[in-house]
Amino acid sequence: MKGVDRGRSAGTGALCVLAASVLWGTTGTAATFAPEVGPLAIGAVAMGLGGLLQALAAARPTVRDVPRLLARRGTVLLGAVSVAVYPLAFYSSMRLAGVAVGTVVSIGTAPLASAVIERVVDRRRLTRRWILAAFLGLLGTVLLCVAEAAHASDGAGRRSVAGMLLGVGLGLVAAATYALYSWAAHRLITSGIPSRAAMGAVFGLGGLLLVPVLLATGAPLVDSWSNAAVGFYMALVPMFAGYVLFGWGLAHVPASTATTLSLLEPAVAAVLAVLVVGERLPVAGWTGIALVIMCLAVLTAPTGAGATVRDEVTHPSDAPVPAQARTAEG
Repeated sequence: MKGVDRGRSAGTGALCVLAASVLWGTTGTAATFAPEVGPLAIGAVAMGLGGLLQALAAARPTVRDVPRLLARRGTVLLGAVSVAVYPLAFYSSMRLAGVAVGTVVSIGTAPLASAVIERVVDRRRLTRRWILAAFLGLLGTVLLCVAEAAHASDGAGRRSVAGMLLGVGLGLVAAATYALYSWAAHRLITSGIPSRAAMGAVFGLGGLLLVPVLLATGAPLVDSWSNAAVGFYMALVPMFAGYVLFGWGLAHVPASTATTLSLLEPAVAAVLAVLVVGERLPVAGWTGIALVIMCLAVLTAPTGAGATVRDEVTHPSDAPVPAQARTAEG
């Protein structure tokens, strides 16, 4: 019975991460509606304001857990710094390399970074199922990148190869920081801190770090109602609501599994880039999206009684997760 309950819990966590990924997949397209707003301002208002809102919404549980958060201040600070760096690299990557490639590189390589962190720090071992899912997802992201890079270099695209390469490099920085703050939040949650308090502390501090960037670059956000609307949408929907869902998901699945499930984001972003922004996506790109969907199917499909996505990365000690960490209650 306990195994069934854990399976349902992990399934709910996976659905929360997938829902968050759909919301995040809209950010690149939304940013194109404010072209005069620079990527640093977009990133600062999205993650900065969104993080502060998350901290405000979780103020009560965060204050209640201040002693435990202070005891793990190194993890909190690592997560906060990563939260601050991630959006600056992510949105700059999309501006330079395009919505599809920027999102694909930033999110597509995050599972590998998460796996390395968990293997080195937490000594988790990777199962064949997770490796297969990650391989399919990464192959899909590579195909999407190749398709967009070919479009940029054949003269039909408007982006230079140099800009594409710089965008890809910033995407890798975004992937590393995404993996780090996901790991940090998961580490806090599994230590017994409720997900609302953990996410509120990490994202609240990260939001504070982004305030100077917003003050320095955010003037265009108030130049028109459309720019302001984009900023508020980014902060409230994909960042605030999305990361609340992500926090709930991290209470039930490891960070490496969550970042692998997040591979849905680049698929959503690529489709929206084609349907809304007007970017072209060759057959190779659509094949990449199909492989990402296969990756998600492999990772989330049950394999037997009590089997869950939580089992895809296992710890040698099989230590139980504290009861407090399995709830999202504040």
